[in-house]
Amino acid sequence: MSEDGREYNGSGGLPSRQRRRFPGISSRAYEHPADRSALVALRKLSGFDTVFKALSGLLPERSLRLLFLSDSVRVSDQQFTHLNDMLRDACYVLDLEKVPPMYVNQDPQPNAMCIGLDEPIIVVTTGLVELLDEEEMRAVIGHEVGHALSGHAVYRTILLFLTNLAIRVAWIPLGNLAIMAIVTALREWFRKSELSADRAGLLVGQDLRASMRGLMKIAGGNHLHEMNVDAFLKQAEEYEAGGDLRDSVLKILNVLPRTHPFTTVRAAELKKWAESREFQRIMDGHYPRRAEDKDTSVTDSFRESAAHYTTSVKNSKDPLMKLVSDIAGGAGDLGGRVRRGFGGFAGSAPSEDRPRNGSDGSGPDSGSGPDAGDGNGTSGTGPDGPTDTPPRDKS
Repeated sequence: MSEDGREYNGSGGLPSRQRRRFPGISSRAYEHPADRSALVALRKLSGFDTVFKALSGLLPERSLRLLFLSDSVRVSDQQFTHLNDMLRDACYVLDLEKVPPMYVNQDPQPNAMCIGLDEPIIVVTTGLVELLDEEEMRAVIGHEVGHALSGHAVYRTILLFLTNLAIRVAWIPLGNLAIMAIVTALREWFRKSELSADRAGLLVGQDLRASMRGLMKIAGGNHLHEMNVDAFLKQAEEYEAGGDLRDSVLKILNVLPRTHPFTTVRAAELKKWAESREFQRIMDGHYPRRAEDKDTSVTDSFRESAAHYTTSVKNSKDPLMKLVSDIAGGAGDLGGRVRRGFGGFAGSAPSEDRPRNGSDGSGPDSGSGPDAGDGNGTSGTGPDGPTDTPPRDKS
């Protein structure tokens, strides 16, 4: 790819289509708020990841590297050259200084991963290579490069190590509950980091339809002639809004053991982000730079994460989430009345009772008093207040 953003193929050197490049882009530009808050906090623990890397001998990372080197095909100018071109191009678009090694592993199951502490490596399976076309594969490689740029490989390994450490002390009273809390929080962060990487894949491929096609193929195989993007996204809407409270509980139980969000949900989330002002600003060249990462506020990141979850609950069509939002709104309304004192409750009395109490309708408790509007106002702003404590288990 040239400096003007034009992409060149590996053979003839002719431009195919123009795509934007993002010099110096920080991973904060595309990270999901919950993922970003966790990463900002971990990055502020100066020296922690360095010490952890020094202990990497306790982990099977070296063994994995040797395994892929000896029993997989390393992507290069001589092997899987089209994948090598896409990998280098993805690193160029996201301005990743060092191109990570990539391997193709014989496995019919479509999959890809980014692992490693000292140096991340990318692994894609033959099932994935055979399933996706060039533009779909470009988005997947961008997804994995996004993992590398965010440092997910390092921090995922750190958290997995801490989880394994917790399992060893399960004999401590209430140890199982503590372990489950750690594992649940870890998986929640894993799922959000996947949404972040999906966004990175879109920034690299810059073709939303290709990203959608890739997710559809992962869900339904190589049968695009039998699938439809709009119908696929409709499934996500039906999944979110359908059913009753029992279905809401089943959704939670289904997603808890997963490290990846459901495929239709990923597609819907990516489409929503692609249509957002945030994405358009990045495409216009307005995005946070890596040079500013050290000045990022942990508190602000936590607040953004908390605000995101609050907004998600408030806007969700899921029956359980709607119930939670309604209860929170009702509690906010009640709290507002309590803060205003007894008059807050008197102001909501039926109008036909007021003449018997000596009211002529012009006093402070008239039907046009503050309570008529504060009910909705409080329910709208109460849960979204900027001082909400961020959920601790989301990091």
